[in-house]
Amino acid sequence: MAQNKQAQEAVVEEAVNKTEEFLIQNKKTIISVIVALIVLVGGVVAYKYLYAIPREHKAQVALFPGESYFENGDYETALNGDSISFKGLLNVSDEFSGTDAANLANAYAGLCQAHLGNYAEAIKLLDKFSGSDAMVAPAIKAAIGNCYAETENYDKATSYLTKAAKEADSNTLSPIWLMQAGEIFEKQQKYDDAIKVYTEIKDTYFRSYQAMSIDKYIDRAKMQKK
Repeated sequence: MAQNKQAQEAVVEEAVNKTEEFLIQNKKTIISVIVALIVLVGGVVAYKYLYAIPREHKAQVALFPGESYFENGDYETALNGDSISFKGLLNVSDEFSGTDAANLANAYAGLCQAHLGNYAEAIKLLDKFSGSDAMVAPAIKAAIGNCYAETENYDKATSYLTKAAKEADSNTLSPIWLMQAGEIFEKQQKYDDAIKVYTEIKDTYFRSYQAMSIDKYIDRAKMQKK
């Protein structure tokens, strides 16, 4: 036992000696690395509090009038500005690129273009939006789907609408988007696909308003399939 203890102590002492030797030999390098880390951490903190956060705040302030114009249905002014102080959602997106506010500006601008009937531009802007919110992200996908439907790109329309319904998994929203997808499938004479989405409403979202009358849509698709 005593020999084991002595051996362990010897190993520890050897390790300590080697560590001291390494520190002495590499003193300058280690100090340089520590200084670099301090500068790096300081730079990150400075960027966050002296640039990123103030810039995000400015972006939010710039976005606010656009949100108000959008809510009031003044889509043209929301997009392009009021020639007084608000420069428009498109400007917010460009000037404050990379901020959360610019991300939202893309979504609002895309919806404005959709309301104005500019569906191709709407899709480009909506597609720039990035988010993981359980309601907002699927709603943007559904909006893209409806824009594709307006341009008669029905395959992409149904793809986006069904993805939106799946991601939202909402008793309120998902049946709406599945109904839209089902009606497009019927227009394409894809009756099996229509029956599938209608049946999903019946089975999964049976408490929804749409489920109350879904049987007639299922029957209609089955009749047209024959």
